[in-house]
Amino acid sequence: MAFSEGLFSSNEMINQTSVTGFVLLGFSSIRELQSFHFVVFLSIYLVAMIGNFLIITTVLQNHHLHTPMYFFLVNLSVVDIGYISTTVPKSMANSLLDTKLISYPGCVTQVLLVNTFGGSELSLLTVMAYDRYVAICYPLQYCLIMNWNVCVKMTAASLLCSAINGVVQATSMFSLHFCSSHVVEQFFCDFPELLKISCSDTQPIIWNIFAITLIACSTCFLLVLISYIYIFSTVFKIQSAQGRRKAFSTCTPHLIVFSFFLTTAMFSYLRPKSLSSLPLNLLSAVLYTILPPVMNPIIYSLRNRDIQVAVLKMLNKRVKFHIMNS
Repeated sequence: MAFSEGLFSSNEMINQTSVTGFVLLGFSSIRELQSFHFVVFLSIYLVAMIGNFLIITTVLQNHHLHTPMYFFLVNLSVVDIGYISTTVPKSMANSLLDTKLISYPGCVTQVLLVNTFGGSELSLLTVMAYDRYVAICYPLQYCLIMNWNVCVKMTAASLLCSAINGVVQATSMFSLHFCSSHVVEQFFCDFPELLKISCSDTQPIIWNIFAITLIACSTCFLLVLISYIYIFSTVFKIQSAQGRRKAFSTCTPHLIVFSFFLTTAMFSYLRPKSLSSLPLNLLSAVLYTILPPVMNPIIYSLRNRDIQVAVLKMLNKRVKFHIMNS
């Protein structure tokens, strides 16, 4: 595992000190590069926030989009906003203020929220695959099976399980002792990097996290795979080419988003330690914590005709309103 490299045992570090905070190594100590990092992260953050808020507003203001698929999409956008807001603003503030410090409670909060929102992202994408399975394979029973009560319960269960997992991982992480080194080789408090600087016996936690990550990713992957096997087998039976295109158009954005998120998450946490290095660790963290909240609204906007039409109508109304009042 990538995070098993460079761990310290309790025999290697005896002088334990009370930890009040950590140092986030980040991307660079050069002031000019820190300013560049701030500008880049600010641009990325604004794109993510605008894109996800646009999807939420569009769905809420268009009654014909009040369906289970868009209900899950709104929840995914809310999770994306929380996900990127957990890490990027603190990193931007550190670059702007030329500091690398994060408080102990702040570090605990980041570990908790990154695991909670990351798990929520994965579980919601799995639920959305089931929604597409029911919609395509059982269209006449769709409203009966995917009623609002079921949708709310599935979403609540996904968020609750992810929150519990986040609490468990944060609690286990900060039950460890930290000694002379408080430098986290990442731009946020990443679980694997914190394990490297602990002077406690981390092997039990490493194997627990490895098992939890592997089981969660494998289970979600299998559920999505099974859903799409049934979806594709049903779609290929549709006689109309237009009908097949319409069915695929509702599945393609979800399939792209799920594949991208799962691939980057598994690469970050399950890759062999021979592939671990500071630049690669920073890149992989960006891929699975920052890019999904940015790419998700873009992918769904580009590939979803209903979203495109609703956004254009909403923008036209706003333009006409401003023109009339100017």
